[in-house]
Amino acid sequence: MRRLKSSSEREPTTALINIVFLMLIFFLVAGTLAPSLDKDLKLVRTKDLDRHAPADALVVHPDGRLSVRGMDVNDAATYFAGLDKDARKRVRVVPDQDLPASALVALGRDLRSAGAESVVIVTERGLE
Repeated sequence: MRRLKSSSEREPTTALINIVFLMLIFFLVAGTLAPSLDKDLKLVRTKDLDRHAPADALVVHPDGRLSVRGMDVNDAATYFAGLDKDARKRVRVVPDQDLPASALVALGRDLRSAGAESVVIVTERGLE
């Protein structure tokens, strides 16, 4: 009686890797994540529009001065005390571009310690 040889050789996986790699390249080239914009489309430019903060937002000037609706506010606790119950859930802060980050972080801490549930920083967003 003859013994059958057990095949202990590995099957080549190079062919499988090549197929998977080619499929990956195909889907990267053929697929798009988002449709491209029309070449003739011109987006709205908001650069020259007057910028106004939301009515209940706390505006922080570069020197750290706080204001609401054009009127100066002494500190974050005074501003927070003047808000109604619904506005206290989400406090909006509009910082100046030149305000140091450390001052903005300190203001956020002050608002949270005064009782604000969340502090939202209002910024400008653009496609440029």
